[in-house]
Amino acid sequence: MSDSPILIGVDVGTTNVKAAAYDAGGRTLVVVSRALETSHPQPEWTEYEPQALFDSAADTVRSVVARIESRAIAGIAVSSMAETAVPVDAKGHSLRPAIAWHDPRTAPQAAWWEQHLGAEVVYSITGLPILPIFGINKLMWIKEHEPEVYGRIAHWLNIADYIAFRLCGVPATNLSLASRTMALDLRARQWSSELLSACDIAPAILGDLVPSGERIGQVHQAASERTGLPVGTAVMAGAMDHPCGALALGIRQPGDILDSMGTTESILTVLLEPVLTSEMARSGYQQGIHADPDKVYCSGGLYTAGAAVEWVKTLLAGSNSPYADLVDLANVAPPGSGGVFFLPHLRLATPPINDASSRAAFIGLDANTSPNHLIRAVIEGLAYEAQFSIDGLEQLLGFRAERLRAIGGGTRNALQMQVKAALHGRPIEISDVEEATTLGAAILAAVGTEVFPNMDAAVDAMQVSYRNITADDRSGQFYRRSYETVYRDLYRTLAPLHHAVAAMQPA
Repeated sequence: MSDSPILIGVDVGTTNVKAAAYDAGGRTLVVVSRALETSHPQPEWTEYEPQALFDSAADTVRSVVARIESRAIAGIAVSSMAETAVPVDAKGHSLRPAIAWHDPRTAPQAAWWEQHLGAEVVYSITGLPILPIFGINKLMWIKEHEPEVYGRIAHWLNIADYIAFRLCGVPATNLSLASRTMALDLRARQWSSELLSACDIAPAILGDLVPSGERIGQVHQAASERTGLPVGTAVMAGAMDHPCGALALGIRQPGDILDSMGTTESILTVLLEPVLTSEMARSGYQQGIHADPDKVYCSGGLYTAGAAVEWVKTLLAGSNSPYADLVDLANVAPPGSGGVFFLPHLRLATPPINDASSRAAFIGLDANTSPNHLIRAVIEGLAYEAQFSIDGLEQLLGFRAERLRAIGGGTRNALQMQVKAALHGRPIEISDVEEATTLGAAILAAVGTEVFPNMDAAVDAMQVSYRNITADDRSGQFYRRSYETVYRDLYRTLAPLHHAVAAMQPA
């Protein structure tokens, strides 16, 4: 093992942190996972304690290093959830808990952008719709509600950047996660002076921008003692989790689509240049810098995917019920769930719909509806919604998907994958790699340490294999008909009622 360089990839997700070691051929040597703890200082608010985040990442890395030849480690890179960051002071100490990406407290800040600049202006600069989740809104919230904290912020470090900072002491901001702050000029790849001037945020807080895969430092003594990584191990700039998964699966050309199925679900395709049109702005699709830093991605997807399945499981079967039992219950119900449909907008709508007031809904219930029907309807609804997002991408960007590859825990739901294949009408390739995001991070480590001369060589060398999911013609015809005749109209029909419900809620 010591004859071949070992590459460490870490992924800090919404609910778990994972670390994995790979050889230069992409072979998985070891994977370790830990659950992340969150706190809820007010109802619906969610935060991460920075030290606990680092401790979880350090523990997983330490467990990996204990099972490999540490002297062969060439480098490490980190991917993470987006729109979540840790403010640190000039001495590198965290100043407050990190506000989770989905925390709704920043809705007033998002509304401010709508009123002062408007969605099309913001999109024309950033490639992002105005949503509460983006990092600049969290900074604005801290500035307004915790001015004593804001005044001490020296660096605003996205989670992957924060973990890298704790490893090597260098406060660098990778371009991939920077493009999720709603403060980056996507074409110029620089902080937008127009946007930062508008909200009076100092550019220096947001940090020096570096492309994913660039070497930013090396593991220092304290981090070595905590993680087991040798002192001097190279630390590379990381990336956002979904583009890292896309990198691992070779999703790097227009016409390629990644379906990353986790707690959330990202439908991601590749662009050679940003498409910052008014039509794209109205759609809600989000553009950003790929983990392959020469490219741009465009993504839609579901803000609650695996989370929706967990929600219905807890609601109907109990939080301790095994996931496999839930799928078994869904399989008891017939295709079409006895006429029940589910709109999975538990948290925001899905592009090409840009509507923060949309809600989830069941329709078609009758006296014969059982929990089995409801569970299957949720699984089918997630498949419908994913296809809705793919269709929107194809229409707006004027292409047809040449390759659809899927990763994540959701791919283990055989029922959901069958429905997806039926709707898509083409095979879906499922990767056999256990953790694509950590592999993507390891590829960044390989490039930054010059194990491979460039991104193309690294992706080609660290390949994974796939199996195809296809659907029979009868299943395809049934689900396409249900999709075309009912599901495609579901949001539009319910939107006025959902807006009325949202208007009735207390501020």
